[in-house]
Amino acid sequence: MTEASVVSLQELSVFQKNKLVLAHVNFRVERGEFVYLIGKTGSGKSSLLQTIFAELPAEAEHSAVCGFDLKTLSKKEVPFLRRKMGIVFQDYRLLEDRTVEDNLLFVLKATGWKDKKAMNKRIMEVLSDVDLIAKLKIRPHQLSGGEQQRVAIARALLNSPELILADEPTGNLDPQTSNEIMRLLLKICQENRAVIMATHNYNLIHKFPGRVVKCEEGSIVDSNNKVN
Repeated sequence: MTEASVVSLQELSVFQKNKLVLAHVNFRVERGEFVYLIGKTGSGKSSLLQTIFAELPAEAEHSAVCGFDLKTLSKKEVPFLRRKMGIVFQDYRLLEDRTVEDNLLFVLKATGWKDKKAMNKRIMEVLSDVDLIAKLKIRPHQLSGGEQQRVAIARALLNSPELILADEPTGNLDPQTSNEIMRLLLKICQENRAVIMATHNYNLIHKFPGRVVKCEEGSIVDSNNKVN
């Protein structure tokens, strides 16, 4: 793995419930890269993301993510890997009974933060990044879908991750709001973080060009160049 590589996978096989979903996956992502992961429903996009964040086991010649070897990763080490990445889902996955502030505080406490002053400072920083400081004391159901997704992105940024994994982050959003979320993800990428985004939305790919990796016929096809 080169010094800049955030993800380096060689001859990876991806299994879902003992069923082979993807085989012979060779995939590398560098810092500052924005990668679209495309393919039909059931083609293995989400399963590949789940393998990268150690939800599914990695069977490969080489599988390194954020400096961790997925093949030898123990259950105790998984939280340390996930502190180096942020995950954004289509359905936001916010805690509905807590304010925006408490949603973010929950994640900081769960990932080992102790200093209350430092936690409050970090929460304000990430909410500033997504322009939502004014929503600090609001609960998720009082926010629009776009605002909820921006909170989810703020949550993903809390531990200053090297890698953001976004699984259909615009899937529940209208076109204008989708564009806003894309601009935010691209801004994150410009901060020398890697972003891998699974999507069905080809309009976004043409509007916001990036490297395209396609899951098809049980493996991946990597464009290694930008869509124009």
